Amino acid sequence: MDGGGTHRTPEDVFRDFRARRAGMIKALTTDVEKFYQQCDPEKENLCLYGLPNETWEVNLPAEEVPPELPEPALGINFARDGMDEKDWLSLVAVHSDAWLLAVSFYFGARFGFDKESRKRLFSMINNLPTIYEVVTGTAKKQVKEKHPKSSSKINKSGTKPSRQPEPNSRGPKMPLPPKDEDDSGGEEEEGEEHEKALCGACNDNYGQDEFWICCDACETWFHGKCVKITPAKAEHIKHYKCPNCSSSSKRARA
Repeated sequence: MDGGGTHRTPEDVFRDFRARRAGMIKALTTDVEKFYQQCDPEKENLCLYGLPNETWEVNLPAEEVPPELPEPALGINFARDGMDEKDWLSLVAVHSDAWLLAVSFYFGARFGFDKESRKRLFSMINNLPTIYEVVTGTAKKQVKEKHPKSSSKINKSGTKPSRQPEPNSRGPKMPLPPKDEDDSGGEEEEGEEHEKALCGACNDNYGQDEFWICCDACETWFHGKCVKITPAKAEHIKHYKCPNCSSSSKRARA
């Protein structure tokens, strides 16, 4: 991906990321036998490269110093025969995810992305399953969890959420947590990004690939994992109270 004096956008870098990622996923899934054979432990340090045309290659690292792009993990072939194949592929997948992020943010720095551009780039990347999740099957499990049976309190990913909850509604809550009041209102072009609320427990941002639940008492949203509520458990909860509201109720009765 050459700058060539042309203005590059986060979308351009994301397309490069997505193409390289597709190539590496092929190496670790549909082309896994070919990939396994090419990673001969008897050879020198080998690396797995994802290419911008959605293909992959196993090759020696670049000789120039510093290299044109960040280099992937060296010597992936040396661990091949000393590990269970699934564990080895998972390890290569983790290093591949790290390399893809390094390459994308190298381009971001090279093309002079500001804070909002970097944020937009990461948001697009984060909406895709990682290579590790694809290789280990975690991505499929998450899809099943994200589409439970209908519930008034859970966030179902995969559908475009409405921008704000219905005021004074006693019916099912809208899927998207309410807009974070601390977000800046002057950056309308990033409106969708700034609508992401914060988890009431860990204070982390809302993500479309995560299961959320809303407290019926204080209207605060939480990651299911932070309050130990699974999609299956939420199906049987008619009126959910977060830990803070539950504690307050107990103190009031006492």
